[in-house]
Amino acid sequence: MKVLLLSPYDADSHRYWREGLVDSFPEYDWTVITLPPRHFNWRLRGNSLSWAFGGDIRLDEDYDLLIATSMTDLSALRGFKPGLAVVPTTVYFHENQFAYPDSGQQFPSVEPKMLNLYTALAADQIVFNSVYNRDSFLEGAADLLKKLPDQIPPGLIEKISDTSMILPVPLREQSIQKPDLGNHSSPSASRLTVVWNHRWEYDKGPDRLLGALLELKKTGTQFRIHIVGQQFRDIPPVFQEIRSQLGDKIGHWGFIEDKDEYYQLLADSQIVVSTALHDFQGLSVLEAVSMGCVPVVPDRLAYPQYFPAEFLYPSDVDNPELEHKALAGRLKYLIDRYQNGQFPSPPDVSHLSWKHCKPRYQSLMEETAASRTKPLNTS
Repeated sequence: MKVLLLSPYDADSHRYWREGLVDSFPEYDWTVITLPPRHFNWRLRGNSLSWAFGGDIRLDEDYDLLIATSMTDLSALRGFKPGLAVVPTTVYFHENQFAYPDSGQQFPSVEPKMLNLYTALAADQIVFNSVYNRDSFLEGAADLLKKLPDQIPPGLIEKISDTSMILPVPLREQSIQKPDLGNHSSPSASRLTVVWNHRWEYDKGPDRLLGALLELKKTGTQFRIHIVGQQFRDIPPVFQEIRSQLGDKIGHWGFIEDKDEYYQLLADSQIVVSTALHDFQGLSVLEAVSMGCVPVVPDRLAYPQYFPAEFLYPSDVDNPELEHKALAGRLKYLIDRYQNGQFPSPPDVSHLSWKHCKPRYQSLMEETAASRTKPLNTS
């Protein structure tokens, strides 16, 4: 099978997914075309122009299947490149523009949401990486359509829902290999190590992390924390405050380029924390759990789909103080259990490995490719 894979905003999680997909199906003939993850608004709206008129002859070849991420301006691209309009198409939603929290710094625009809607309607099969992602998309799109003035065709949300399925981003096999937990579950004189491994942006809740860590520090609890993750040009000032206020508690600080070094850091840690206001699957948390970390995450977003209640702390989006106190209390409880030799085991996430997910991906691709018969090329 000849497959065209498009990733127009090839951020870390998108690249992680597409590389795993290609590596897991070496029997397919892959053509992968990407654009760098910068200039978000232009990339989102301009990728169809960049590709259709950029002279890339690979877009004019015959394919059995087209797979595109939700950042693709699919309806416009198929109009500019009519040959792609007859190729059975799957769109993969890593995220959706309806559920992003407002930072208060962005110019409000309906354009990203409309593009998500058009791309979903232009697809033959839609895949979301979590139930939360699908449900927030459908609810957000329905609310948007209600606000539009007139000439709204009926049944759009139902059409999207009927062609949707849930299929998570699988974890790469090297991250699934659990390390020897050693003293993770036995008394230890060393401090328990926490890791916070997210993008350094406001939507990952760094202010809530700071509040929880300061609360925990006030109790005299001994711990160490690694603050790692991808950074961009504009880093929220709260990160500098975290560093200055928690300096003696901080282990590694900043992005880790080397993957083996990163996985080793996860393997050497005992707890992974999320304070996210936005997370459509929680891939960084799932990776840490696969390396033996116990998750401490809010009971919102995609987390309840993947973790039992014992690993969730009470969520209160509108009251950061209550939430960071709940997080601090949960961390103190686990640290005390660690010191007493009663530390819990992490939940099993092996069902999210490529080994387990591959058959579902294979069925998806083969069924989508067979869903439409392409006309003969008469040129």
